[in-house]
Amino acid sequence: MIIIKNYEEFESHLGKELGVSGWHTITQEQINMFAEATIDHQWIHTDEARAAVESPFKSTIAHGYLTVSLLPYFWHQIADVQNLKMQINYSIENIRFAAAVPVNSRVRLIAKLDAIINLRGVTKATIGVTMEIEGEKKPAYTGAVVFLYHFDA
Repeated sequence: MIIIKNYEEFESHLGKELGVSGWHTITQEQINMFAEATIDHQWIHTDEARAAVESPFKSTIAHGYLTVSLLPYFWHQIADVQNLKMQINYSIENIRFAAAVPVNSRVRLIAKLDAIINLRGVTKATIGVTMEIEGEKKPAYTGAVVFLYHFDA
């Protein structure tokens, strides 16, 4: 885990990999809870018996947005951004889903600092993200997330 205490420390990582999170197993319980929370009960996610027969994956798969919703969890394993008044999730950009995440897959996040700018005292950091699926060549997705950091003076 890297520790970042101010803009200058953050900027020193520009263009570099920031780190890799630990692995997380996507369970059917997690998929079902996400389906409940988002009111997205498509059978390919929640009907294990039907998915085993009709799905090309032969099992249920995680919602793409479930995997994206794990970004903060993984990001906090990679970077400890300290000395903050506030952090704001600003945007998610260019997310491309490349592979389905079958139930019981293990996933992790790789993060790279793609861009950083000081906006009158607010740090705008663009983090390139890749979610890997253990044992698979294609990632679950690639893209970028943008955070606004208000560092203490």
